[in-house]
Amino acid sequence: MRGFYIGRYQPFHNGHRYMVEEIADEVDEVVLGIGSAGDSHSTRNPFTAGERVMMVTKAIQDLDVTTYVVPIEDLDRNSVWVSHVRSMSPRFDVAYSNNPLVIRLFEEAGVEVRQSPMFRRDVLEGTELRERMIEGDDWEALVPAVVADVIDEIDGVERIRRIAESDTPVDQ
Repeated sequence: MRGFYIGRYQPFHNGHRYMVEEIADEVDEVVLGIGSAGDSHSTRNPFTAGERVMMVTKAIQDLDVTTYVVPIEDLDRNSVWVSHVRSMSPRFDVAYSNNPLVIRLFEEAGVEVRQSPMFRRDVLEGTELRERMIEGDDWEALVPAVVADVIDEIDGVERIRRIAESDTPVDQ
């Protein structure tokens, strides 16, 4: 059986890793959809699809499950989103998500959806990690070491800090 798990992975963190481990216990193969694949270089989506493919691939390479990492560009028409996902992905039997909209869209398309408990959601959340990068706080402990290596390789922290800077003059 093959499962599908989509996320923006901006960046891929320990909560995502935990979810993939949980999914791997239930299926033979996992398809990881890189959501919003066309977006990058913003504070919400600082990393490119290719950079996120590197993060995800390296972060799960030690798991004993066959995985496929597939970029999925946004489609601003929810009624056909699942068809779009299916067209970009290997066939899958079950989808995994905790996102209410994603769950609804898959269910309406007749796809079984399974949820799992969030793992340390208080800190393992992309917005929190990106804020920590901007503020110079510890973020590395919240991602697999190989993901921190990728972010270092691409100078990702400097990128997100520069993007987050305002071009509005500071009052003096």
